[in-house]
Amino acid sequence: MRVAIVTGASSGIGQSAAIQIAGRGVGVILTYGRNPAGAHDTVASIEKEGGTAVALPLDVGRSESFPAFRDAVGAALRETWQRDTFDILVNNAGFGQMALFEDTTEELFDRFMRVLLKGPFFLTQTLLPLLTNGGAIVNVTSNAALHSGLEPGYSAYASMKGGLTVLTRYLAKELSPRGVRVNSIAPGATRTRLADDAFERFPEVIPALAAKTALGRVGEPDDIGMVIASLVSEEGQWITAQDIEVSGGLNL
Repeated sequence: MRVAIVTGASSGIGQSAAIQIAGRGVGVILTYGRNPAGAHDTVASIEKEGGTAVALPLDVGRSESFPAFRDAVGAALRETWQRDTFDILVNNAGFGQMALFEDTTEELFDRFMRVLLKGPFFLTQTLLPLLTNGGAIVNVTSNAALHSGLEPGYSAYASMKGGLTVLTRYLAKELSPRGVRVNSIAPGATRTRLADDAFERFPEVIPALAAKTALGRVGEPDDIGMVIASLVSEEGQWITAQDIEVSGGLNL
């Protein structure tokens, strides 16, 4: 059985990706930060359909914790799947917050950097010895880093997501001798818990966002999760170094 690691899978896009990947017969190690109950819900959903999943805590903003996390991954692989390696890495964990350029503090900038760019960079580096040849990596970026998603208030957030897109291409180049495929996906406005449940707190913004989308609605987690599952499966075997926008035609 192949095994995937999906970070930030206690809700939203990560939760959907973990469930969709598991539905294709892949074991899943999923991570959570402040929402252990959501992570356990993800595990329960996977197990209900006959899959296998393990939830581990991880703060992607604390790179000093990554060696211990790698040890925990190794233990889970041996105990649950009787193997020492995994096949798929989905770097999804993150956070979002709006701040106009002139209002962005160094503290917020540094937090964006630690969680959205430094975290995926060094987590991938730390886990690389355990990743099988011929494996796959997907980095979740954002269309805020693209022309289609350009809105005031996201300069720092989008800069880090743009950096992750560039990192994706370099990883695809450097890991290609091992047959490892690396892609990124750039979701548009998606109904998740991002920005402290912004969609729940401000439902009035949804119609305006839907009106900007060619397909007439905001995205749902499964819209993104299914694309991730496809990219890391056999259907995506000839795709690498791509940044795929998944936004329903936002600002088309």
